[in-house]
Formats: sequence, C-alpha cells, structure tokens
Amino acid sequence: MATMADHTAGYCAFTVVPENVRILTIEFKINFLKPAFGNALRCRSKVIHKGRQVILSESEVYDIRDGSEILVAKGMITLMAVPSERLKKA
Repeated sequence: MATMADHTAGYCAFTVVPENVRILTIEFKINFLKPAFGNALRCRSKVIHKGRQVILSESEVYDIRDGSEILVAKGMITLMAVPSERLKKA
C-alpha cells in the first residue's frame, strides 16, 4: 500500500509540471488505518501544494470489498521536480 501511495502521488505530480521535468520522492509518511482484505485496492492522489521545486501530494488507499470502498491507508508524499537535463545519464 505504501508503494501504491508513493507511485500514485508521483504520477499525480506529473500533471502540474512541464514535460521536461522528472519527479523524485524526497520524503513520505504513510498511516495504515485498517487491514485490507477485499478484492482489490484503489489509490487516489491529489497535489495539495505546488512550489517552484517541491510538491506535496496526499494519497488515499481504499480496499474494495462488498461493492464499497474502505479507506485503509493515507500518505503524505513530498516530491521534487527536477529538470531532466540536470539528471545524469547512466
């Protein structure tokens, strides 16, 4: 669930930056609220603050069970927007 929250927050951050920018996670906190035991997981993220370089996103992970969504985890993810030309090629 933590990986899902982080990954979804990163893709959410891509929606508020230009195409030549890469997104890197610099910190995240996850709260596990309930066990997940349903048929699937669903994650939703939203950008709650966009600075010049630092973006803060919030992710919520839901357990899909019996036709309903139960909130099972919540994460706060801090990301950095880095121009792709600043990243070294391997």
